[in-house]
Amino acid sequence: MERKRGAAWYAKYRLPDGRQVQTKIGPVWTGRGRPPTGYVTGRLAEEWLRDTLDAARRGMLPGSVRAGATFADAAAEWLRYVEQDRDCKPSTLSDYRSVVRARLLPAFGEMRLEDITPQLIEEWRASLGSGRATGRPLTNRTRNKSLTILGGILERARKVYGLPSNAARDVEKLRERYDATRFAFYSPEEVLALVRGAASEQDGAIFLTAAFTGLRRGELIALRWRDVDFERSSIRVYGSFANGKLTTPKSGRGRVVPMVPEVAEELARLSQRGHAAGDDDLVFPGELGLYLDGSALRRRFRVAQERAGLRPIRFHDLRHTFGTLAVRGAESIVELQAWLGHAEVRTTMRYTHYREQSDAAERLAAAFRPAEARAPDWQPATRTTSPCEADNRRHGR
Repeated sequence: MERKRGAAWYAKYRLPDGRQVQTKIGPVWTGRGRPPTGYVTGRLAEEWLRDTLDAARRGMLPGSVRAGATFADAAAEWLRYVEQDRDCKPSTLSDYRSVVRARLLPAFGEMRLEDITPQLIEEWRASLGSGRATGRPLTNRTRNKSLTILGGILERARKVYGLPSNAARDVEKLRERYDATRFAFYSPEEVLALVRGAASEQDGAIFLTAAFTGLRRGELIALRWRDVDFERSSIRVYGSFANGKLTTPKSGRGRVVPMVPEVAEELARLSQRGHAAGDDDLVFPGELGLYLDGSALRRRFRVAQERAGLRPIRFHDLRHTFGTLAVRGAESIVELQAWLGHAEVRTTMRYTHYREQSDAAERLAAAFRPAEARAPDWQPATRTTSPCEADNRRHGR
């Protein structure tokens, strides 16, 4: 079928209830060799037709099965499932709800589940505009994240409502131009300038602790004095507070982080403030000794940056500051993984780019030198003649 954007393969069929369905298989490819991603040759179109006829014989033709639910029903069930059955963390749930509310429900909310097709999903993804906070176009990474959540909802609907197939599975993810090894972070001098720009002694201590221990914001808010071990120069991380709930750290288990002298001195001063210094008290309390407001802390962090004349970075980038500095002092990447509390070492591997290798070029240059120019790897030791042996030789003994 010829369209404005070029020829494309389309299929049209009628369902048992009389409804007519038309779906796009893909743009036509008539060139030589393997077709580019998304294009369809005549042979691939015939394979699609055979698969569709087979699905029709099995009663699994898309659109022929009524799930009896709308996308809004499926989204509500999925959110219940990830909260209660999967026990996702409050911060993760908040992120999921935000995507469902802002991007998915406006597009699919009242639609019947069986009417959601791969073509419709691709058109929706292409129509996604810019982020509300930045006004910039959404990145491919953000679009792929929305597609993943949509796929999770449809997969749950397949199990709960009998949806015959998950249309999101047939939509390829966009290519992401994202370098996970590039971080925004501060130097130690910039961290100290940030501390001086803080509105209070406690805020300064939070900023310093975040940058020199790698604790996440929720872990800092949940930290209690009983977990600060001045004798062993360490901090035990057992909890995290976010979205009004106290949970375990992100990895699901606790960890112990070394406490450098700068942090120990700052926390020791804070412990002498005359209140909220008992073992069960919070190290960084909010009003009335309750948990600190994370959003308000983030706003004060921005103000401190401006006062110090620093380039803006996120509060979470203080954790990246720790990672990029600590990788130079850790004995191994596994040790750094333990300090950061990463569940997988490949996450920690991102910081290896910041490990200092001052002699790397010299060692590599030695390997590239011609054999005759290299110093021998081994030379026989020169044997020293003892005075007794020399005397024997002189006398012929």
